[in-house]
Amino acid sequence: MGEGIADYTKFTVDLRRHMWMAGVEKDLRRLIWQIATTGKYISAKIHESNRKMVGVKNIYGDDQLALDKISDQILQNKLANSGFVLEYASEEQDSVIKVGKGDEKYFITADPLDGSSLVDTNLAIGTIIGIHRESIFSTGRHSMVAAMYITYGPLITMIYSAGKGSHEFVLDREGEYVLSEEDIKLKDKGSIYSLGGLRRDWTEGHLKYVQYLDAEGYKLRYSGGFVPDINQILLKRGGIFTYPGLKDSPKGKLRLLFELQPMAFICEQAGGLATDGVHDILSLQVEKLDQRCPVYIGSRFEVEKAKEYLSGN
Repeated sequence: MGEGIADYTKFTVDLRRHMWMAGVEKDLRRLIWQIATTGKYISAKIHESNRKMVGVKNIYGDDQLALDKISDQILQNKLANSGFVLEYASEEQDSVIKVGKGDEKYFITADPLDGSSLVDTNLAIGTIIGIHRESIFSTGRHSMVAAMYITYGPLITMIYSAGKGSHEFVLDREGEYVLSEEDIKLKDKGSIYSLGGLRRDWTEGHLKYVQYLDAEGYKLRYSGGFVPDINQILLKRGGIFTYPGLKDSPKGKLRLLFELQPMAFICEQAGGLATDGVHDILSLQVEKLDQRCPVYIGSRFEVEKAKEYLSGN
């Protein structure tokens, strides 16, 4: 048995106990645990999948797998019965959905199945969640209190932050999320990069930035899935993921609410940075559900260096 997998057996702190020990407030602890357990059901559906496309586009024009719709419905149903969530906003829906009775205090954003187009190649995919105490039409810095993502790969893992560091848990054979890595910290400088977008469409500033990384000997690690690529940067303790603004698409591809805010929250809690090339992701005002923006996320050195090159655009 590999050393990394063997190490998981020695941890006895489960998710609920860890959050209690960390001083996360009771309702937020219960909500995070409920969402984490939902990952088990989504994982089961992935394993049952026949990889077939539904044959439709979602509201943003992307091909929509049956798994996308099923995962979204699983999450929505779970949150509607949680007792803690007032509103739910999903990448698979065209509007915010009221799931509570009126006195609940949390607002949830979700990418129910990020990277679902990779299912047919058997690559890791994931679920991304943002937890807010104020309206999502604000800045992440103002509204967010927690974020989490679940990775469905050789192991089912979950990383969460409630503003007190970023922590990884592994789903064990008994169906419990068990602590694997506590208080993950990124190095100030990494050695890997994940680059989205076609090279021919990159702006001059971004191209020069990538050329700098190449000259410094950075290694390319890109799966095409946001969750596994960010997960790799966090667990390898450094590097950068970027999906830049392109010549014909200056806002990039990734969505501020559903993908970037939660990952920025987790990354900052791990000592990293997340910007659109100029401004912090969590400082950006959300104007609409489908809002997109460029992203540079990872170790401080690489993100700050990107700012230097992009300032000349």
